[in-house]
Amino acid sequence: MKSIKYILIASLFLFISCEKVIDVGLETAKPKLVIQASINWVNGTDGSEQKVNLSTTTDYFSNTVPPVTDAVVFITNSTNQQFDFLQDTEPGIYKCSNFIPIVGELYTLTVAYQGEIYKATEKLLNTPVVKRVEQKNDAGILGNATEVKFFFDDLPNETNQYLLKIKDPYKAIPAYGVAEDRFFQNNEMFGYYASEKFKTGDTIQFTNNGITLNYYNYMNILISQAGGGNMGPFSTPTSTIRGNIINQNNFDNYALGYFKLSKTEIRNFIIE
Repeated sequence: MKSIKYILIASLFLFISCEKVIDVGLETAKPKLVIQASINWVNGTDGSEQKVNLSTTTDYFSNTVPPVTDAVVFITNSTNQQFDFLQDTEPGIYKCSNFIPIVGELYTLTVAYQGEIYKATEKLLNTPVVKRVEQKNDAGILGNATEVKFFFDDLPNETNQYLLKIKDPYKAIPAYGVAEDRFFQNNEMFGYYASEKFKTGDTIQFTNNGITLNYYNYMNILISQAGGGNMGPFSTPTSTIRGNIINQNNFDNYALGYFKLSKTEIRNFIIE
């Protein structure tokens, strides 16, 4: 009995010890510029209204993202036509109202911030339209999920990659995925999403963007890191993903983010 009591007391002590709060001291790195520059020419619009979001990195435990309000932002095309992005009333948002999108055109983003120039050049890519949507009500392992598929034809006679996004009404953050036509070139492709929570009348939104191979690889890594399942206190930290935006004055002081342009297909679907 004495040995049993000793074990119980020792176990209780260990349990109580686990309740102690440990303050972790983290070093603060120098803030880096973050450039969110996705130029999306939504199908059915003229694409003239575009925006770029600028911010900086901050402390790990910070609840706010510091906006950048004192930068100069513009995009030029292959004929050096310049489209200025001006600071909006919302801090960190730079807007342009006269952008001219052309599929296949080369565009260069320029951001001037704290005496340094950041640039990136990309081509505006085309995106196929959604031609039909199908719903299946007995999907999933247990057959109790609703599955929706958005079908589109791969753009013919070229290698294509696509960024797919689904807005689920029951989730705060959209679901992202990337697809390539390696095994489906010139054929029908689809993006699909399933959930056990869907009910009649719910609206989900599917977005598709044609993207370059470099951006496909970039997003593939980013999505894998964001959805990693083995994230614990002793897991290996994720690496910093560098995009296509280059600091022209100091290569090592790179900006985070990516400059990409594409036609954008958006389709809303109401669950039946």
